[in-house]
Amino acid sequence: MIDDQLSLKTPEGVTIQLCAAGPVPRLAAWAIDLAIRALVLILLAVVFAFIPSVGGGLLAIIAFLLEWFYPVLFETLANGQTPGKKVMGLVVVHRNGSPVTLNGSVIRNLLRVADFLPFLFTAGFVSLLVTRHFQRLGDLAADNLVIYRDDTALSAARARVEEMAPDWQASREDQKVLVSFLERGEGLTRARRQELAQLAWPEYPAQEAERRALGTARHMVGEQ
Repeated sequence: MIDDQLSLKTPEGVTIQLCAAGPVPRLAAWAIDLAIRALVLILLAVVFAFIPSVGGGLLAIIAFLLEWFYPVLFETLANGQTPGKKVMGLVVVHRNGSPVTLNGSVIRNLLRVADFLPFLFTAGFVSLLVTRHFQRLGDLAADNLVIYRDDTALSAARARVEEMAPDWQASREDQKVLVSFLERGEGLTRARRQELAQLAWPEYPAQEAERRALGTARHMVGEQ
């Protein structure tokens, strides 16, 4: 499998290491989902055979809904995973690592039409091969990635983000000082930043105090 590591940085300054899924596992996930949809249609065709007057029309409507909204339904309600992706340990996320939204899922799945061109998903397959993180055209339009689900990495990242949440009831003045520190920090020398940060976190070494000050400020800005 040709997969690629990527690093995402949260507003708090926490780096998350994720692994983009290559064409082989994505094709396997798609095949599983295709088999599930086909099985559902076959079962419904047997049932609708007993009501020929409306069965054909109902089957056509359901086939349309399954083709276009099956992935959207699962991706938005099941944390970015269709059954096929779940079996393969894959998940759809936005480019910044956040969960896929309804709009993002709709865009990436409607553009399967473009991926199909000129035939047999040629455009989509070529796009998977030439883009750095194996994105088909729908992924590029919706700014999505398909990655291996790594609960350990995500949990560790969340824990590190929670570390940045102030462990005291931050007053309005505290928030202003920290946000000002974040905004003006680039204009200060590293030594000066660490000196100021240690005023708030004297129990930590200078480098750790600076990391906590910047991370806490980013955490506050992200919540606003």
